[in-house]
Amino acid sequence: MFYQLVSRFRRLRKRPLPPAVVRNHVSTWPSISYMTPATKDGKEFTFLGLTELFGGDWSRSGCSKLWLYNLHYQDDLNAKGARANDELCHQMIDAWILGNPFPKGAGWEPYCISLRVVNWVKYFYRLERSQLNSEWLESLSSQTDALEQQLEFHLLANHLFANAKALVFVGTFLGGKQGDRWLHLGLKLLEKEILEQFLNDGAHYELSPMYQAILLWDLADLQCLAKVTGLPELERHVGLWEAKFSKGMGWLYRMTHPDGQIAFFNDAAFNIGPTFHDLQKYADQLGISIPIGDSGTVLPIAGCFMKESGYASVEWAAHGRLIIDVAFIGASYQPGHAHADTLSCEFSLFGQRIFVNSGISQYGEDAERTRQRSTAAHNTLEVDGQNSSEVWAGFRVARRAQPFDVEFSAQVEDVAISASHDGYHRLVGKVTHRRLWVAKENSLIIEDSLTGVWAEAKVYWHFHPDITIERLDDERFLLQLKGGSNIMLHIMGGEAKLLDGTWHPRFGESVVNKKLVINIYGSKMRTSLHWR
Repeated sequence: MFYQLVSRFRRLRKRPLPPAVVRNHVSTWPSISYMTPATKDGKEFTFLGLTELFGGDWSRSGCSKLWLYNLHYQDDLNAKGARANDELCHQMIDAWILGNPFPKGAGWEPYCISLRVVNWVKYFYRLERSQLNSEWLESLSSQTDALEQQLEFHLLANHLFANAKALVFVGTFLGGKQGDRWLHLGLKLLEKEILEQFLNDGAHYELSPMYQAILLWDLADLQCLAKVTGLPELERHVGLWEAKFSKGMGWLYRMTHPDGQIAFFNDAAFNIGPTFHDLQKYADQLGISIPIGDSGTVLPIAGCFMKESGYASVEWAAHGRLIIDVAFIGASYQPGHAHADTLSCEFSLFGQRIFVNSGISQYGEDAERTRQRSTAAHNTLEVDGQNSSEVWAGFRVARRAQPFDVEFSAQVEDVAISASHDGYHRLVGKVTHRRLWVAKENSLIIEDSLTGVWAEAKVYWHFHPDITIERLDDERFLLQLKGGSNIMLHIMGGEAKLLDGTWHPRFGESVVNKKLVINIYGSKMRTSLHWR
């Protein structure tokens, strides 16, 4: 609460700063990136699926705030192919300085500053010292001073992590008392936040595969910074950074489908963070060994329960993966990216996604944002039209589902996971939902059971758009995959309706898909899938 009040009444001050001094210029930042350029000419930019002309107005009306934030990040300085276009990079930096006088506009907000100054430092490390413009260095110093005045202790989580990383990058590049202070402040913050934000099973505590990948790239960047500069202040921290990176890669691997892309739990979408493969390439360049994911599973089926984060992953040799959410809302004091998706799951087989959660196409506080975070937008059970956790206002969660009685068993022939949650105990009927998954070499059975009193209970199964569904009778459906494989789906204990839905794999994108909505007859329902 204290930091919320501070952030609300804080005012940026233009403080006198000593001349910016470069600490140790190295000109060796590697050409490693996962980002696709957003512009070819600095005049037309594409972010979040939306292309707009840029005429020098950094606060352009008609563009969403998130679109403008992306413009201010200046990721294009280090996007793929950026090394071949130094002139455009120079123009972009000059345009930002000219169009953003202190402290006007979104570009002076701390998260924007954090991402942009890291991009600037990476770019400056690619230039010869004689190419560095004094105006650029003074702006870099001014922006970092503004960041120091508004560190995001009121938001914490990935925002404060990005603030700390930015201080380290600028403090490594700039010297003098100012640079030393930023470096030491950033390292102190990073050490605290890394130990707090990364759980023992490798998960970042916001439990979003998308943000997991972004934070792992940050850790790789920090290790790269230590390697190219050789600063002892950084090298003392490399052991912690590498350990958290390696363990975090293990978690991300288990939250990645056979198609190489992340699963959609909590806020997650494609093309925002790096893929597991992108991160593995970065690790290879840094000389970090990541053994997970090299050989695949040897057994026909194998399972893993990541206890601290609350996710389970089942892997089939037939290029299949079941990912299960039995997690608490995370982080407890910063649930801004959480969805009401308790006891949901995603499922792939033969290299193709079958069950998919909604994903996200936008941020904000409107009805569509709320719907995409809702229980009904995920592969789980909804009671009386209510969410299992009370998501509201775009990035808020009130009363939350608490999982309990979680059980996990992995045998040679099958993997079983079961759990209950109390998210509907707040309702008059005090309903408890329990779900059991039993995975075998050629089948997956999911059983839902309820206790308490309710008027209506629905199970939702959302299918990937590439899946063709043929209804055979009231209970059986044939799922046809690209490539000719088939899966038989059988519903027992409910009335199933096959309806149109939407899937949101990227910001700004909604794709028509199919979903099964099953009204449960009694207190139990079974969904079974069989294949050969």
